[in-house]
Amino acid sequence: MEDGQLVQQVINGNSNAFRFLVSKYQRLVVHVVGRIVQQQDEMEDICQEVFIKVFKTLGKFRGESKLSTWIATIAYNTAITHLRKRSRRGELSYNEEPKLIGMEADTGLNQQVVEKEEIKKHLLKLIETLPVHYRTVLTLYHLEEFSYREIVDITGMPEGTIKSYLNRARMILKGKMEKIARLEQTNIFADYV
Repeated sequence: MEDGQLVQQVINGNSNAFRFLVSKYQRLVVHVVGRIVQQQDEMEDICQEVFIKVFKTLGKFRGESKLSTWIATIAYNTAITHLRKRSRRGELSYNEEPKLIGMEADTGLNQQVVEKEEIKKHLLKLIETLPVHYRTVLTLYHLEEFSYREIVDITGMPEGTIKSYLNRARMILKGKMEKIARLEQTNIFADYV
């Protein structure tokens, strides 16, 4: 179903269309929110809040951007607002352990697949240590495959800032991967640095 038709059906009160919209964009919302808010219970609440906002404001969607960009913008803004509120209440801790869900490797897989999963797990842990704007931009660009223009629309940041954040994030990740490789005397990231 095309996004325009989907939007119209949701506006017309089709609950099945809204369920379809949620299932279609749930992964995107979880990725955007999860890179900003790292606590699982809060992440789930914020994702629900995002879809409530989407439902309530869908009539305002003008179709000037892709629906995915519009929804990602709502997700980004909702997560940033939550983070700011938490920070003002003094609840934000920069020492919290990042949580990675579903990244354990199955012992029955061949060695190459296990190594790739291990690299992915380490890389996601490293991404979680980046400052919030870096990891958000990195996620939107590399994992969600948004263009610079779409990231500008989602975050409201200038394109130059986005490119700068991406470059800095890559440099930080490269430095961290090289450091881990030296400390562990392993070549786990050899193909990536």
